[in-house]
Amino acid sequence: MLHLSRLTSLALTIALVIGAPLAFADQAAPAAPAATAATTKAPLPLEELRTFAEVMDRIKAAYVEPVDDKTLLENAIKGMLSNLDPHSAYLGPEDFAELQESTSGEFGGLGIEVGAEDGNIKVVSPIDDTPASKAGIQAGDFIVKINGQPTRGQTMTEAVDKMRGKIGQKITLTLVRDGGNPFDVTLTRATITVKSVKSQLLESGYGYIRITQFQVKTGDEVAKALAKLRKDNGKKLSGIVLDLRNNPGGVLQSAVEVVDHFITKGLIVYTKGRIANSELRFSATGNDLSENVPLAVLINGGSASASEIVAGALQDQKRGVLMGTTSFGKGSVQTVLPLNNERALKITTALYYTPNGRSIQAQGIVPDIEVRKARITNEIDSEYYKEADLQGHLGNGNGGADQPTGSGAKAKPMPQDDDYQLAQALSLLKGLSITRSR
Repeated sequence: MLHLSRLTSLALTIALVIGAPLAFADQAAPAAPAATAATTKAPLPLEELRTFAEVMDRIKAAYVEPVDDKTLLENAIKGMLSNLDPHSAYLGPEDFAELQESTSGEFGGLGIEVGAEDGNIKVVSPIDDTPASKAGIQAGDFIVKINGQPTRGQTMTEAVDKMRGKIGQKITLTLVRDGGNPFDVTLTRATITVKSVKSQLLESGYGYIRITQFQVKTGDEVAKALAKLRKDNGKKLSGIVLDLRNNPGGVLQSAVEVVDHFITKGLIVYTKGRIANSELRFSATGNDLSENVPLAVLINGGSASASEIVAGALQDQKRGVLMGTTSFGKGSVQTVLPLNNERALKITTALYYTPNGRSIQAQGIVPDIEVRKARITNEIDSEYYKEADLQGHLGNGNGGADQPTGSGAKAKPMPQDDDYQLAQALSLLKGLSITRSR
């Protein structure tokens, strides 16, 4: 039997959840959608609420183990969100904190990149200027204990969670180096900033920028990468490869800032949603830091969300050539609505569209040139007997040095030899550079 007081309480709980205000934007919407009158004043379905309360009572009475009201209500909220779409979710305190960390790129930790090897936790690399690098931890060290607890058999996630924690707290790692005896290192957790952008010169004139995910500071990091590449090259670049492969997305505003660094004018992206505040438009500011050099953009099936915004905008604006394979196809915007007790809702509030009005949702971005993943295998050239090897040969007419067989400079292996897609992007840029110079 359902009591009226219980039904009223459930109704109030649901109404409060629906009307929660937005204070933080995830990969996502930079503005807070206000609850509409239709949302807050719509009559509650009393019959369904009665069914809900009856199911809850039956579970409490008949389930094999006791279950309290709090657990049942939490599970009900999770189910309510998970059945909307794959990207809407109820975030508990830990999930909410992890989301904030991933979008800010900052967390409390030691500054160690780790990997798994034969069931052990191995240091891949200590990050510069972090507690790990200052303590002398080296790549190749094995972490055999964390605060006295053996790591063997632990998952990577479990080990990383134990090393992360509150800033200022101490932690002791037991390490084994080069097969020697275990030794302890005590460190103090500090704020670790993870850069989302990596860059380098592939060779003279050609730069490479890799964006691993879109964090709050990604736009600034790309601006710094462009400036550094030009400085390292000593003059204007001849081309840039922008690598968005396996980039799962992130903060919408950062994606807009990245595109803005490569175009001078025009629309970048716009969104459409059911409520007025979810309809947004972003356009270029005219601050093209790339100097309009030829651009090749790499995407694949792991490029999603904000990555597709960047790729789609650059393709529609005819600013770069997209290469690789079709992207993931996540064209929706999620907004985070904080609740009480450090919890939050992450719900889909809009779809985004490229400048030409294309919806990426469930279709993805198709590259201009399809390049599937492959590996380059260099064949050994046969040794040829050359003119310079002939006894009594004439010298070079311009006075150049002879180059007999085997004495010439050997071609250096390309840094892209193990990345066919990157090698093809570089080849394209070289071709565009030759075409432009004619």
